[in-house]
Amino acid sequence: MHDVSPASELPSATDFDPSSVAIVVVTHDRSVLLSRLLKSITSMDPHPGHLIIVDNASSDDTPEVVDSFRPRLGTEVVYRRLESNTGGAGGFSAGVAIAYELGATWLWLMDDDVEIISDGLGKMGKWTPRFKSIQGRRYDFDGSEFYWQYRIAEQMGIPIPFAPADFDESGYRPMNSGCFEGMFIHRDIVQQIGLPDPRFFIYWDDQVYGWLASRATPSVIVNEFVLHRTREIKQWDMGVRHLNASSDSYRYYIMRNRAMIKQYYRAADVYRALPFALGTAATFAKEIVRLAAVERTIRGTSHLWRGLRDGRNIARDRTWMPMPPLDPNERSRR
Repeated sequence: MHDVSPASELPSATDFDPSSVAIVVVTHDRSVLLSRLLKSITSMDPHPGHLIIVDNASSDDTPEVVDSFRPRLGTEVVYRRLESNTGGAGGFSAGVAIAYELGATWLWLMDDDVEIISDGLGKMGKWTPRFKSIQGRRYDFDGSEFYWQYRIAEQMGIPIPFAPADFDESGYRPMNSGCFEGMFIHRDIVQQIGLPDPRFFIYWDDQVYGWLASRATPSVIVNEFVLHRTREIKQWDMGVRHLNASSDSYRYYIMRNRAMIKQYYRAADVYRALPFALGTAATFAKEIVRLAAVERTIRGTSHLWRGLRDGRNIARDRTWMPMPPLDPNERSRR
């Protein structure tokens, strides 16, 4: 993790060019939510240079919705429909590749279940002279301030739930994670760390990508509210924190993909067996609590065990390699 020195003055957006930004949206069978996001983009000031919409093989009216908004978006729209549902990980991998090929300097990644606050891009832009991996804040569905676990216990490979939620006068906190609901990343970092790994399908993909970014550049979460979640999620309110509902698919990939984190850690020479095993056990226990407290059932544990079992094959595969950097010189240095 890079050290981030205190700021001597507030950041400035003087050198920020909004047209250098590509917003990357991944969607699947949620055209109503996508419509709300696209409507918010029509009200943005400033506007981005590109909007890239990656459609994970939706079966609803997503193509028609995108076409209906094209004349109003005020930016160049690239719509890419994938032949199959590749999950959030596959969608963002494809979207980042498109944005990179288009020459975007900044990539702003988000799911379809958010709205962009009208001046959100300007708020993010003022931090760009100082940082190349930035996470903004967002409001939850009910308008409350959403807390995102921006720090991970690296050796355990899990989020730290008690990382401070407040900000000092600097307006930011160092982070070593990432979230595809608002990740704002420079193409230079994408060049160094490669594309998001589509093999995750869902879960842990953005945490790993943000962790890789934090190893390449100082990464920060900034005290700027730029997004608003538009989808209500069943959750357990624990006072300071919330625990959201999940699904059988999520439970499977939560455990299976621990093996992929292990492989990334091995490649970076930060893997330590005991603390990582403790992180896996803590993840399993958290999912049991989620089942009991949020979904009021104990059914679903079989998917956790199946994920662990399938992950063993990934962890034992000595030919398994992380995603390569896009810079061939960076590749040769690894």
